[in-house]
Amino acid sequence: MTRAARHQRISDLLERHAVGSQGQLLDLLSEDGISVTQATLSRDLVDLGAVKVRRSRQLVYAVPAEGGDTTPRPAQDAGEVSSRLVRLLQELLVSARAVGNQVVLRTPPGAAQFLAAAIDRNDDPEILGTIAGDDTILVITTAPDGGPATAHRLLSLADDAEPRDQD
Repeated sequence: MTRAARHQRISDLLERHAVGSQGQLLDLLSEDGISVTQATLSRDLVDLGAVKVRRSRQLVYAVPAEGGDTTPRPAQDAGEVSSRLVRLLQELLVSARAVGNQVVLRTPPGAAQFLAAAIDRNDDPEILGTIAGDDTILVITTAPDGGPATAHRLLSLADDAEPRDQD
C-alpha cells in the first residue's frame, strides 16, 4: 500500500469512527489488513494534520475537511451522516436512472462531487462507490441487479414534491 493510500484510509477511518488513541487506530487499520508501526502512524497523523478534538465527553482524532476547509472534523454519529445525506439528496438530486448495477444521478451544475462524497461517507453496504463529474454521478452497486432498487431508495430519501425520472 502506498503512503497516499494509507493516508486516505486513515482519514476515512477518522471520519467514520470516534478514535481516541493511536492504539485504537492501529487496530482499525489491522482489521483492514494494513500493518504499520506506531512511529509510522504517528508521522502519518502529523502529515494529515490530525488533532484531538472534543466530541461529547471524549477526545477523538480529527482531520481537516477537504476542499480548503481546515477545520478538523471528528467522526459523526451514523444518524448525523444519514440526515446530512437526506438533506443533500432533497436539495441536490434532480433525477436517477438505473440499469444493472449502475445508477446515474443528475444534480445541478457543480454539485455532483459534493453529493457523491456524502453518498460515499454514508457507508451503505449496497453501494460499492461513486464517480462524480460536474452534474452527474455514477453509483455502482454491489449487487449485479441492484441499480433500480438503489435509485428508488435514493429518490425516496429525497422525497419531495418535484417530479423525478427513474428507469
